[in-house]
Amino acid sequence: MAVTRTFSIIKPDATRRNLTGAVTKMLEEAGLRVVASKRIHMTRDQAEGFYGVHRERPFFNDLCTFMTSGPVVVQVLEGENAVQRNRDIMGATNPANADEGTIRKSYAESIEANSVHGSDSDENAKIEIDFFFSPDEIVG
Repeated sequence: MAVTRTFSIIKPDATRRNLTGAVTKMLEEAGLRVVASKRIHMTRDQAEGFYGVHRERPFFNDLCTFMTSGPVVVQVLEGENAVQRNRDIMGATNPANADEGTIRKSYAESIEANSVHGSDSDENAKIEIDFFFSPDEIVG
């Protein structure tokens, strides 16, 4: 397997409960390395731009409102098969369906406030990384 990169967000529900370190520890223990990280308060324009693919979905407005409700931590993760490895440790979107030992099973409050976001493909990882990071911010 090749070493690749993926994008992760620790969402407002997790940062509000001071779980940034606990979530990052789970990512690192799963074999991912944080090569860029910053805590930001996402603007409405950033949220709408980032989640633009969902613009026509009924949950779009609530999602953008939630993602701007408090600080988030955006990260670039690196490791073997990083996208899939991150998705495995995140767990199912609905925490009720997530496997034991995953981030969402451990920390999510609901399907909406599910603590983390992760890229779903290598192509989207690049787009998402480029949305929040310049190349000089990624130190791998």
